Amino acid sequence: MNLTAWLLLACLLAFLTKLAGHLVPSERLEGAKMRRVTGLLPVALLTSLVVVQTFGSPTGGFVVDARVVGLGAAVVALLLRAPFIVVVIVGAVVAAGLRAVGWA
Repeated sequence: MNLTAWLLLACLLAFLTKLAGHLVPSERLEGAKMRRVTGLLPVALLTSLVVVQTFGSPTGGFVVDARVVGLGAAVVALLLRAPFIVVVIVGAVVAAGLRAVGWA
């Protein structure tokens, strides 16, 4: 299949997914279990993005570099109950500092 066909297929699947969401009866979406799941879904998605960006390699392998140490520093800042912006800055500064001294 060429790129245009894949793009059209992806658009169709996205449309069908959204349509399926509108066709679900409202009583199925209002339960306590569903509220708990939808409350935790953003956390799970953000976690998966962080893991892929931290340990992933452009070639598809597993990498341990300055990003991992930066993530560890951010986790420590989180455990010390630092504000979120401070957590982000700590992680970025540690990773950048390690890369500046030559640890890619």
